[in-house]
Amino acid sequence: MEGGKPTLPLVYQAVQALYHDPDPAGKERASVWLGELQRSVRSLAGLLFVNHKHYLPVQDFVLPVQEGVPEDTDDFGEFRMRVSDLVKDVIFLVGSMECFSQLYSTLKEGNPPWEVTEAVLFIMAAIAKSIDPENNPTLTEVLEQVVLLPETVHIAVRYTSIELVGEMSEVIDRNPCMLDPVLNFLMKGLREKPLASVAAKAIHNICSVCRDHMAQHFQGLLNIARSLDSFALSTDAAVGLLKGTALVLARLPLEKIAECLNDLCAVQVMALRKLLTQDSSSGKLSDPTVWLDRLAVIFRHTNPIVENGQTHPCQKVIQEIWPVLSETLNAHQNDNRIVERCCRCLRFAVRCVGKGSASLLQPLVTQMVSVYQVYPHSCFLYLGSILVDEYGMEEGCRQGLLDMLQALCMPTFQLLEQPNGLRNHPDTVDDLFRLVTRFVQRSPVTLLSSTIIVHIIQCAIAATTLDHRDANCSVMKFVRDLIHTGVTNDHEDDFEIRKRLIGQVMEQHGQQLVTQLINTCCFCLPPYTLPDVAEVLWEIMVFDRPTFCRWLETTLKGLPKETAGGALTVTHKQLTDFHKQIFLFC
Repeated sequence: MEGGKPTLPLVYQAVQALYHDPDPAGKERASVWLGELQRSVRSLAGLLFVNHKHYLPVQDFVLPVQEGVPEDTDDFGEFRMRVSDLVKDVIFLVGSMECFSQLYSTLKEGNPPWEVTEAVLFIMAAIAKSIDPENNPTLTEVLEQVVLLPETVHIAVRYTSIELVGEMSEVIDRNPCMLDPVLNFLMKGLREKPLASVAAKAIHNICSVCRDHMAQHFQGLLNIARSLDSFALSTDAAVGLLKGTALVLARLPLEKIAECLNDLCAVQVMALRKLLTQDSSSGKLSDPTVWLDRLAVIFRHTNPIVENGQTHPCQKVIQEIWPVLSETLNAHQNDNRIVERCCRCLRFAVRCVGKGSASLLQPLVTQMVSVYQVYPHSCFLYLGSILVDEYGMEEGCRQGLLDMLQALCMPTFQLLEQPNGLRNHPDTVDDLFRLVTRFVQRSPVTLLSSTIIVHIIQCAIAATTLDHRDANCSVMKFVRDLIHTGVTNDHEDDFEIRKRLIGQVMEQHGQQLVTQLINTCCFCLPPYTLPDVAEVLWEIMVFDRPTFCRWLETTLKGLPKETAGGALTVTHKQLTDFHKQIFLFC
C-alpha cells in the first residue's frame, strides 16, 4: 500500500484494513495512506477521472454507449453501484462538501463531454445526502443549474440529473422557493418513458422530506395518481409515487383528508370492482395484486395526527372500501399469494384507523375464520395478531378475539400434527406464535384462563426443536413473554391472578419444558438460537428458582452419558459442576 497510486481497489483495500485488519500495523499503514488521500481532494478526482492505465479509466465508469440511460441490472450498472458505495464509505475522509465543490467545478470550468458530465453528476448524487444543507449556497446553486438543463442534453445526463435532484430533497426543503422549478423539471421527465421511473422516485423522495411544503401541490400529485398507468413506470416507481402522495395527504387539514383519500383510492377500488365484474361474467380470475398493493401503500402511509376524541378522517373511506376487499378475498380464497396481499392491505387499513375500524371487526373475523377452515393460509394468523394488538385491551372485544383464536387454532394444530408438520409449515408456526404472543401482551388473563392454552403450550414445547430462524424465534418469544407475565407489573390489579395462572402452567408443563429446551440445545438447534433459549430458561428461574433447580437437575441426569457406540460423552462430575455453576453465577 505504501507509495501506491489511488486506484479503486487500493482505496477499498485501505478502508477495509482501517476497520477490519486485526493487525495494528496494518491499521496504521491504512490510516497513514488514507490521511495522504484526505489531504488531496485532487487525488480523489484523479481516482475518478484521470484516464490512465494505473487509475480507474474514465471509460470504466461512464456509460459505455452513446444511447439510452444507465441500467442498474447489468454488470456495468452493478459496477457503478459499487463505485457509489465506495464513495459513500470514504467521503468522510476527504470531506463531502469539499469533494462536492471540486466535482461541481469540473463542470463549471469547462465544457466536458457528456460522458464525463454524467459521471460527475453520478458521484455528486452519491454524496449529496452527506452534506449539511443548512445555509449552503453551493448546493442551492447546483440545484438551480440542474433544473435549468435543456431537454436537448444527452438523455443519460438528464437521467442522472434527476437522480441528483431526488437526492437533494433536504436542500429543497430548506429552500422552498425551488420547489416549483424542481417539480416542473421532474414532470418533464415523468412524461418521457426512459426517465419516468427515476423521476417518480425523485418525486417520492421530495414528498417524503418536504411534506409540509408539498401540501400545496397535493392536487397535482392526485392528478398524477389518477393517471398513474399513463406513465411508463415500473411497479416500484408507481407504488413509490403513491407512497409520497399519501405522506403529503397526511399533512392536509383533517377536514380535507377524507375526501382526498377517497379520491386517491378511487382508481384502485374501481379497478378491483371491474375485475370482480369481469371474473364473474367470464368465469376466469384476474390478478388483483397490483391494485391491492397500491391500496396497501396508501393506507400504510396515510397517518394524520388525530387527537383523542376526534373521529379518524380515514375511517369512513375504509368502511366504504371494505366490501370490495371482502369480495376480492372471497373470490381468490384458494390463492395464497393473492390472499396474502388482501391480508396485507387489510392489515394497513386497520393500522391506519386503529380502533376506528371497530365496525369491521366482526365481519372481518367471521370471514377470516370461514376461509381458514378450508384454506389455512398463515397470513390470517398474522392478521389476527394485528387485531389482537389493536383491540386486545378492550374489555368488550376480548371474548370475541379469544373465540377467533380458538377457531383458528383447531385447523392449525391439525396441520402441524401431520408428519413433519412443523418442519413443512414454518410460516404457520411463526404466525401462530406471533398471534398468541400478542394475546399474552394485551390480555394475558383471557388467554391463561382459556382451555386452549394447554394445547398452545404443548405445541410450543414441540416447536422448540424447529430449526427455522423466524419460527423458532417466535416460539421462544411466546414462552419467554408468557412466563414473564407472572413476575412483571406487580403493581397492577390482575398481578396475583397472572402469577397464580402462570404457576399452574409451570406446575403442569415446567419439567417437560426445561427438559425439551436443554435437549434441543444439545442435539437439535444451531448456535444462533441459543441466546433465545437462554432467555426462556432465565425467566423460568426468575419465576421459581428452587423448582427450576430441581427441574434442571432431573434433566441433566437424564442426558445420555454415552454414545451409541459406548464412547463416554459426559461424566457425572461434569454435569454436577455445570449444575452448580448455573446457580453460582445466576
